[in-house]
Amino acid sequence: MTHSRANQSAYPSGLPFSPLFFLSCFLVAGSLRLLSELHLLLSELFLNVEKPSKTIKMASRGTVKASADFNASADAEVLYKAMKGLGTDEDAILQLLTTRSNTQRQEIKATYKTLYGKDLINDLKGELGGKFETVIVALMTPPLAYDVTSLRNAIKGAGTDEKVLVEILASRTPQQVKDIVAAYRQEYDDDLEEDVCGDTAGHFKRLLVILLQASRQMGIQQGNIEADAQALFKAGEQKFGTDEQSFVTILGNRSAEHLRKVFDAYMKLSGYEMEESIKRETSGNLRDLLLAVVKCARSVPAYFAETLYYAMKGAGTDDDTLIRVMATRSEVDMLDIRAEFRKMFACSLHSMIKGDTGGDYRKALLMLCGGDDA
Repeated sequence: MTHSRANQSAYPSGLPFSPLFFLSCFLVAGSLRLLSELHLLLSELFLNVEKPSKTIKMASRGTVKASADFNASADAEVLYKAMKGLGTDEDAILQLLTTRSNTQRQEIKATYKTLYGKDLINDLKGELGGKFETVIVALMTPPLAYDVTSLRNAIKGAGTDEKVLVEILASRTPQQVKDIVAAYRQEYDDDLEEDVCGDTAGHFKRLLVILLQASRQMGIQQGNIEADAQALFKAGEQKFGTDEQSFVTILGNRSAEHLRKVFDAYMKLSGYEMEESIKRETSGNLRDLLLAVVKCARSVPAYFAETLYYAMKGAGTDDDTLIRVMATRSEVDMLDIRAEFRKMFACSLHSMIKGDTGGDYRKALLMLCGGDDA
């Protein structure tokens, strides 16, 4: 009986195991679960550490980066004070706006209106002037809106500015082009393709239309490399006259990676670089657009380095192009553009801007350039 009572006191619930056993099991299970959750957490952490590094790497190719200690209200106040009363503190304006990302500038613009009941861009236009004003307004415009406005002005202005059509449509990614087409329709209630067609002609128009479809093939079509090189050779160097349509179709529809392979095959076949053949076989706006497409397929930063060089080379400066490229590429790939510029030409981008511009305009451009590679 004593033994029975002892059993009953040891196992009051009549279970065959001690409560300590269950407690141990619970603790072990809890530990395992905790370890499992810890493993998942660490996995996610390491996975997430790797993913942003790619984004950071891409984003870091720009010279203008988001300000770490950003305060939209404080920045709006600095700008307000810089424009308040007699005179304008241009230096304060350029130092601030060239060291904020475009997203941060949009926040400053919204905060400025909330605090002061005024439109920041209108105030800047009222206080600034000339090319410096053009740079600052470009920096204050969201990239997509800037491209859309640039294209609209190129088409609807006095005459057509083919240079702008070529630069934007040859250098932007297919997704960016799709966004531009949609934003253009939303902003102007017009079809960009129709507007382009109404202002251009011939194979130049056809290639622009192909680029506006933003439907380049993806990746490398291994089986078509040789065929594309042969088709381009037959359309140009091997033919009396030129079959422009073959150039337009192939260069307008293949991916950049594929085209680079085609250019190599073409060189072996013909003994010419693709750019040489285009210069020999075509002329005018079509030649400019085909060259831009080929150069962008090879390297977008190299294309813009060359664009900047020729905007400043010789007598006079193409300020519109200089401003457009410096403003639109400062957060994208300006570091790569600078490196390509230094490789291609006998001076740095910084030194060329310094020698070709002046005043606050020069200061703003040099801030966007972000350093000298002399």
